[in-house]
Amino acid sequence: MGDEQLDDLDKYIIHMLQHDARKTSTSTIAEHADVSASTVRHRIRQLEDSGIIAGYHPEIDYEEAGFQLHTLIVCTAPIPERETLAREARKVEGVVAVREVMTGHENIHVEVVGTDGDDLSRIGQELDALGLEIEDEDLIRNEYENPYEQFRTFENDGD
Repeated sequence: MGDEQLDDLDKYIIHMLQHDARKTSTSTIAEHADVSASTVRHRIRQLEDSGIIAGYHPEIDYEEAGFQLHTLIVCTAPIPERETLAREARKVEGVVAVREVMTGHENIHVEVVGTDGDDLSRIGQELDALGLEIEDEDLIRNEYENPYEQFRTFENDGD
């Protein structure tokens, strides 16, 4: 089920779930899209089964949870090893997200949460031991996300 197979209802459902999956009910989506809630539930199940919706993840405020050292570590991996090293980096304790970037340099972005400076040093050393070259480390202050606007197909109330 690629983009060419997503109709306006599928796109709208994805947009609404990206906006706030926890607070958006199938009834609300159905009401705005002028379809039944069972149709929305069926479509969500199809989107999940096809892998388009791959999961639902909570948005964590690490600072509010008492973890001040939410950090982005930018690394370089040899291109032939990029995917393998990115997957291995996920196994390091403290790593919460890894992104592969399609460049030759600074091509792995590792989001980590450390309990203190020593913990951040340990994480950096473990990433280095995997074969990742650390280029930069930056504390993350805030992160903001939006639903993908190309999925917005119906008028959203208050969105």
